[in-house]
Amino acid sequence: MIKHIGIAAVTHQGAALAYQNIALEAQKVMGRDHHPQISLHNHALGDYMKVLEGKGGWQGVADLLIDSSNRLAASGADFIICPDNTVHQAFNLIRDESPIPWLHIADAVAQEAQRLAMHKVAVLGTHYLMEGPVYQSKFDPLGISWQIPSEADRIEINRMIFDELVQGHLDDTSRGNLVEIIEAMAKRGCDGVVLACTELPLLLPPAHQASLGLPILDSTRLLARYALDFAYNRLN
Repeated sequence: MIKHIGIAAVTHQGAALAYQNIALEAQKVMGRDHHPQISLHNHALGDYMKVLEGKGGWQGVADLLIDSSNRLAASGADFIICPDNTVHQAFNLIRDESPIPWLHIADAVAQEAQRLAMHKVAVLGTHYLMEGPVYQSKFDPLGISWQIPSEADRIEINRMIFDELVQGHLDDTSRGNLVEIIEAMAKRGCDGVVLACTELPLLLPPAHQASLGLPILDSTRLLARYALDFAYNRLN
């Protein structure tokens, strides 16, 4: 029996992209116009930013995610994904409180990096994500090293995410800046790049990714495939 997928959304752009990827990938297995049941619940990005930048901190983020998990379980979802890399830093605070299991986006990415025999991976995302432990905790046990961009480049990536991408604004100058940052990471010895922000593929869709000099690990697309594998009982 195919499992019912729950999506705990944070940004509308990231949630829409994850939903679309799940629906399109599912057709390869289930046939045209078919995909598993999908339920979505979200608290607004503004609610997350209010607690993250205020007194709530990561526990406040966890409380919002736990509320989403309760609502998704009530809707019939069997498990949950979150198409937002940054808030995964609160996952250690929600596992014992959630009525149904969560899949971790960095597990999906790390397994693909290992499959591709990557040795040093560039991690691009929000400043919380790049400077936090989300990907370090998954890459280190696999012996995969990781790097983040320079401080100036981290500021630029964070700006384009919050000021442009989550607002649905795509800017060619920002796209060029992102490509230059990826090229700089290649010169530092990286043999792969993680788009560790669900919205970054909006700026670098698959057609653009194929033209870059490094393999791209698209966390949005990989999470969709990971969720489908779990829904089809191909994961434990």
